[in-house]
Amino acid sequence: MSGPVEVRDFLLQHDTRDTALNFGNGGVPAQRTGESSRVSEEQVRRAQLAVARSANSVEDCRELLDMLGLVPGDDGVPPVRR
Repeated sequence: MSGPVEVRDFLLQHDTRDTALNFGNGGVPAQRTGESSRVSEEQVRRAQLAVARSANSVEDCRELLDMLGLVPGDDGVPPVRR
């Protein structure tokens, strides 16, 4: 993505899709169903890809992934999934 318009369009597209999946009647978020982990492996993978696509450099990507808790730790599990 190269500019603010593309970022806004990307966020609006994903926000609309996520809203349709997570909201029940009246625009109130649906309750989570007894998930053992709040963040799935698929969500981590998608977040990692989103960060990688928008990073300015490899170092920028590493730093952003680390700040967001998306880099696997010594146990192989990213902090965001603990």
